[in-house]
Amino acid sequence: MSYTYGTMRQSRLFTKTRREAPKDEVAKNAQLLIRAGYVHKEMAGVYDYLPLGLRVLNNIRTIIREEMDAIGAQELSLSTLQDPELWKTTDRWDDEKIDVWFKTKLKNDNELGLAATHEEPMARMMREHIASYRDLPIYTYQFQTKFRNELRAKSGIMRGREFLMKDMYSFSRSDEELDAFYDKAIQAYKNVYERVGIGDHTFLTFASGGMFSEFSHEFQTVCDAGEDTIYIDDEQGIAVNDEVLKDDVLASLGLSRGKLREAKAIEVGNIFKYGTRYTKELGVTFKNDEGNEVPVTYGAYGIGIGRLMGTIVELLSDEKGIVWPESVAPFTYHLVSMVPNDETVVAYADSLYETLTANGASVLYDDRDVRAGEKLADSDLIGIPVRLVVGKDTLQSGQIEVVNRTSGEMKRLVREDLVSQMSST
Repeated sequence: MSYTYGTMRQSRLFTKTRREAPKDEVAKNAQLLIRAGYVHKEMAGVYDYLPLGLRVLNNIRTIIREEMDAIGAQELSLSTLQDPELWKTTDRWDDEKIDVWFKTKLKNDNELGLAATHEEPMARMMREHIASYRDLPIYTYQFQTKFRNELRAKSGIMRGREFLMKDMYSFSRSDEELDAFYDKAIQAYKNVYERVGIGDHTFLTFASGGMFSEFSHEFQTVCDAGEDTIYIDDEQGIAVNDEVLKDDVLASLGLSRGKLREAKAIEVGNIFKYGTRYTKELGVTFKNDEGNEVPVTYGAYGIGIGRLMGTIVELLSDEKGIVWPESVAPFTYHLVSMVPNDETVVAYADSLYETLTANGASVLYDDRDVRAGEKLADSDLIGIPVRLVVGKDTLQSGQIEVVNRTSGEMKRLVREDLVSQMSST
């Protein structure tokens, strides 16, 4: 199922392809996204999403939203501006504890933070909504801009100083209730990665739980551009981060060191069981069925939307450009008129575009007055899944060239069959 939508003439599209990426851009994902007109670089770690890029971002967001809704979570939106007193309560305002804070001041000189995450404000909000065990469980999520004062921002949109994140939070009556939802979240995350085209390369990975629990879990996508090292058991389909690669850990997970393969990977999601961390400190409690006041049990679940988009580019691109899976591509079809100065070819391509639009197809129509070679190179760079080529041969044979961007497979279809195929998908 495709989540692309609408049509657009490329001559009117607010974007231009470029031969070269900025010289200071070293990450492949940013180089390709800038060259193909998906993003604009403001500064290191800060990117604007242009129309094509926003369409991809929205398609990823739609998939994530559907999977979160399916496990009973409800969407809301919290403020980015943060109250220092809240974070001081949990000992996370100090820069030595959380070293990526962006902080600012009001005109009255009171200090504020720009949210790096939302555990504290989400928990504090629940004090006004949770009183009894009958109020639980509650699952909430948001798509919210985060700010992190990263020392190093050289991974394109995969490590930004300003970025969009889906963060979900669970509030439960017990560890058992948390565990049950946690397992549902794991499956929902697997569904997301499968649907965006990287499921075969992404592994549930055991990582350090720090002060909160024995383990946290990451979702790591195997890719040479990754900053992490993981060790994968292919038979079980799980991995461990190198930070917990110890014999006692492997034994507790039923893993054998000799069966593990080492790989570089990109972290595309993480989930945590906090227990009563944050809720106990912030006074988020409920009366259980025995009438006792007890802290709510807490969990958190994050996916960086831009990081996921950048990972898809890093993993699935080729020497010609980006290769989008249909589920996240900005358009499903790239209609290319090869002879822009031939009125008959242009009239046929215009008519085909109108027919496809009327049939609900998602089409970018390259109607620009530029050379055929430039159009084909741009089409490869932009990476829309299916290219439809109209040229003089089309008028003679009555067949449209259909090229699959992923496989390179080419076939020719008459117009009626092409439209019929689109209507059946």
